Formats: sequence, structure tokens, C-alpha cells
Amino acid sequence: MNSELKQKAQLMWVDDEIDLLKPHIIYLEKRGYSIDPVNSGEDAIHLITEKDYDLVLLDEMMDGLDGLTTLKILKERRPHVPVVMVTKNEEEWLMEEAIGEQIAYYLTKPVNPSQILLACKNILEKPQIHSDKTTREYLQRFQEISSNLDGLDTIGAWYKVYHDLTNWSIKFDIHGDLTLKNILIDQYEEADRKFTQFILKNYTRWLNSADHPLFSTDIISHTVSPVLKSGEKVVLVVVDCLRYDHWLAISELLHPYFGIETEYSLSILPTATPYSRNGIFSGLFPGEIQTRYRKQWQEMSADESSMNRFEDIFLRDQLDRLGFQDKSVKYQKILTYEDGHRLESRISEYKNIDVLSIVVNFVDMLGHTRSESDVLKELVPDESAYRNAVRSWFENAWLLNVLKQLGNWGCKVIITSDHGTIRVNKPVRVKADKSASTGVRYKFGRNLVTDKRAALYLENPQDYKLPRDDLTTNFILAKGHNYFVYPNEYRHFVNKFENSFQHGGISMAEMIVPVALLSGKKI
Repeated sequence: MNSELKQKAQLMWVDDEIDLLKPHIIYLEKRGYSIDPVNSGEDAIHLITEKDYDLVLLDEMMDGLDGLTTLKILKERRPHVPVVMVTKNEEEWLMEEAIGEQIAYYLTKPVNPSQILLACKNILEKPQIHSDKTTREYLQRFQEISSNLDGLDTIGAWYKVYHDLTNWSIKFDIHGDLTLKNILIDQYEEADRKFTQFILKNYTRWLNSADHPLFSTDIISHTVSPVLKSGEKVVLVVVDCLRYDHWLAISELLHPYFGIETEYSLSILPTATPYSRNGIFSGLFPGEIQTRYRKQWQEMSADESSMNRFEDIFLRDQLDRLGFQDKSVKYQKILTYEDGHRLESRISEYKNIDVLSIVVNFVDMLGHTRSESDVLKELVPDESAYRNAVRSWFENAWLLNVLKQLGNWGCKVIITSDHGTIRVNKPVRVKADKSASTGVRYKFGRNLVTDKRAALYLENPQDYKLPRDDLTTNFILAKGHNYFVYPNEYRHFVNKFENSFQHGGISMAEMIVPVALLSGKKI
């Protein structure tokens, strides 16, 4: 072997005709692998207890201990060492037996050296190969994204950038190195600054134009209405606070049961549940809700924590306005584990409902509870961990079981969110009177004072189709990674909210949310 060739891995090759495989062994050695040739299962078992191996190549048909027996013993002694089974036998039962014993790869004789090399690379070098490829591709894409940021003048172009940056972030969770991940974070923050400028330039114009992005207020008319017009039944699932990257993580689990088409919606401002989720169910902006539902608005405004109590009324009224007075509706809000399992056990009762709407609060509660829990701060320190936590919940939750049943019904399922979240790390002092709202990324109240470089100050909330109770009521919406703290309790609020996930402001992660149409496969 070339002395300058870096040794890649230590292999054991077990075959009772190992001498005939000398050309294969030389081929692998020239490519950096170190091979210990062994001609019996007994010798392999002895050797694996004496030496650490990265991979074992194992013949299935040998004198003495056969391959399957040797495999079982090898796995008992070194359960984490990958084994490649090599055999002349192509019978299915043998493949299943070998797979049941957790082989890493299966090759059928005669094998050529390149097949063996491919198996070794696939098992031992695949992560590094993927990482190197990801690095090369991102560095090329980095230049393209950076050079195009200033010229993005349509919301569709921004959706594409957000999709690309989100995908790179997920790839770097698996393959990327820390240096490149930090470069991606810097690029993401630069894109977010440009996105905020784009929103400030266009948002009020969109509000007064038929040519606007799909807002929260358009979701039901855009997605539910066409399904009902076609004579089908539909289930609308609104997962509060579900970000686009969360959706990418959980949608992988749904592909076996649904055909999936994903597009985007733009959360209305503020990107907070009392506004954007009420916008989904009512089809109206907050100022319009205040005008149309004066009694309900007064009750909602009296208790900031219960501003979404009338979503069922809003949904029924919107469907009536869209011409679906004859369609049956069922609204379910899931706040607890028990609520979810109760719905799972009763889901068959709703099979004949035309519009079943399910609101799920877990993702939102996870984000908010994290601020109160040191344990959750350790478990969910960043966006990657947040994605993993949401995926782990979904994989084991009642919701996945419910969706599987819906897939068997063959009905249409729409999954969306009211807004996303952003991890905040830049405290900004704000002065307000005692009646101001409690939001961390947005506030409304009288005589609000803050650094206008860090926030959008809405002197005339009506321009944003927001309610205004009197002439001194204003809104402030945080930009970037800023969050609002009161000067008199500055350290308390910083300790509580630093690096927490919040919403209500202006950012890609808060405003750009998934709208997915799922068609059941009736498995």
C-alpha cells in the first residue's frame, strides 16, 4: 500500500476461500483500507474480541460455522460493527434472515472489487461524502443568494430564498461543519434584514390591492372553498406556531399516507395568535373583526389571554359568506394531551362532517413553556433542537394517528399555521403605561416609546387594518432578533427571554408559513 495513502478503515474479510480474493484485497488496500483476511467463522469470532474493526465482510456459505451463525455471534460480541453479507444464495428467506440480524449491506456473488468498494464507502464514508458535497454546493449557492438579495422584488422570490436557506439549515444539522453553519446564520440574518425592508415597502400596498400574497385571511377561501365546491369533505388543521422548517421535518412522516402539495402563506401583522389565527377563521383583518363583531371584540379585548375564544363563530360565519350555508362544520381546539386522545378515539364520529377544523396548540406551548423551564432550555437550545422536538412529538402523538385515519377516508386535509417564531437575543428597552399588552415581540397600548431602529412603530394602526381604541393607541413590532423589555425590570426580563422563541414581529420565520394540501392514499 502506498505509504502516503491515508488509512481509511480497519476491515475483516471472512471467507473460507479467502486466498482467491487476494486481488480484491489488494484493490481495497490501494484505496487506503487495512484488511485482515480470515478463512473461518471461528477465527473471525476470536479475532473480533481482540481487535476493533470498522467493518466486517462475511461469506454466507463456509465450512464449519456458516455465515448466519457467525453473524449472530459477531453481533453479540460487537453489536455496533457493521457487517456486509456476501453470498451465492439469492433466496428471499436468506435475505430476510440476514436483514433480521441487522446486516448493513447485502452482496451476491460473484462480486467485483468496485462493488466491494462501493459497499465500504456507503457504510464508512457516506456521512463524510455527503458533508463534502453539501459544503461544495452551499459555497456555490452562497454566492448566488448573496448577490441576488438586493434584487428580490416579489414575494415568490423571497419564498424561494427562505426555502433554500431553511433546507441548507436542515442539511447542516446532519452534514455541515460549524464554520459553514455560522456563515449560513450570518447569511440568513442578512436575508432577514432585506426581507423586513421588502415587507415595510409593500405590506400596506398589498392590504389595499387585489394583487397581494396569500394572507392568513385568504387561507379558507383559497384552500377549503375549492374542495367544498368540488363536493368533497375537508379537514383543516391549524397547528399554532408551526414554522416552515417544522413542517419539512414532520411532512416526511406523512408521505406514506398522503400525496402532499405545499405552498406558502404570509402571516398578517402582528404575527401573533390573536391576530393571525383569528384572521384565518374569520377571513378578516383585526380592524374588520372589531367592526363586524363588536360584542365579541369587547369580550376578547377584556382578556388578552382569551382573544381566540370565538374562532368557531368566525369559521361558521366565513363559510356562510362564501356560500356554504348548507355545509356542516365541527370545530375542535386541542389544548392538552387528554384532548388529543379524546379526539383520536372519537374521530370516526366526524367522518360525515363537511368541514372538520382542528386547532393544535402543542408547538406554541412548547415554545412558550421553554422560557419558564431550565430543563427545556437545555433540551431545546436552538432551531435545530426545536425542529427535532416537534418531529419527535409528532411521530409519537395522537395527531399522526388521526391523520393516518383521515388518509384512509380519502378526504382532503389542509395543514397550516397562523405564524412562526424567531429566536430572540437582542433586548430593546420600551416604555409603556400599565395598560400595554404583554407581548415580547409586539406591543400595543398608549404612549409606547422605543428605539425606532429596532421596531416598526405604527402611528396609524388603521393603515395596517389593525384596531385603534383611541388616538393614543399604537403598535410596535420588533425587527430582526429584537425583543422588548421594561427598563425597571430589565435584568429579570433578559434572563427570562434571552434566546427564547417568540413571535409577533417581522421576520421570514414568523411571517412565511406553510399551507399544505394532503390527498389521502387510502392505504
